[in-house]
Amino acid sequence: MNKLVIASNNAGKLREFQHMLEPLGIEVLTQAELGISEAEEPHCTFIENALAKARHVSRLSGKPALADDSGICVEALGGAPGVLSARYAGEPKSDRRNNDKLLQTLLGVTDRRAHYYCVLVLVLHAEDPQPLIAEGEWHGEIAHEERGDGGFGYDPMFWLPELGKMSSELSHEEKAKISHRAKALNILLSKLKIK
Repeated sequence: MNKLVIASNNAGKLREFQHMLEPLGIEVLTQAELGISEAEEPHCTFIENALAKARHVSRLSGKPALADDSGICVEALGGAPGVLSARYAGEPKSDRRNNDKLLQTLLGVTDRRAHYYCVLVLVLHAEDPQPLIAEGEWHGEIAHEERGDGGFGYDPMFWLPELGKMSSELSHEEKAKISHRAKALNILLSKLKIK
């Protein structure tokens, strides 16, 4: 497999995938390059949404497809925003409004534990009966204010106590080693080698 379509229009995710896959000789195509619209994400679990996105893109492109469904899960909110992370503050999607809403929701809350969760699904074709599935988690806390200008999504408020930094203060190289997406991708790549 030397070409793979990423089932996402999220510029931040696409940069991360390109950064991690291109050194392995895998050419990364995007669904936008191929004129493929975003799939519906009607499910309440990350895995169901990722599988729906991967099958949608593979069906319309005729190529293997990799889909990611990920988000931030806050302990004090019972795992919310979860699968609604990208649309937490409603449509249109906005990192700024999502971050503002999460900070407002957590005002006065002392338990700030949270984790990013990522599930990756790779299908070799749209009807692939054995999709490769990998998961990754990245634990930290929601800070009381934003800091840093790297990353995307909730990164400016995702505090990593063991590093003493926000996710948004990490370099691409640092993040590519320890993030939820990096962990899931490493698991997926090891499964690909076995297959």
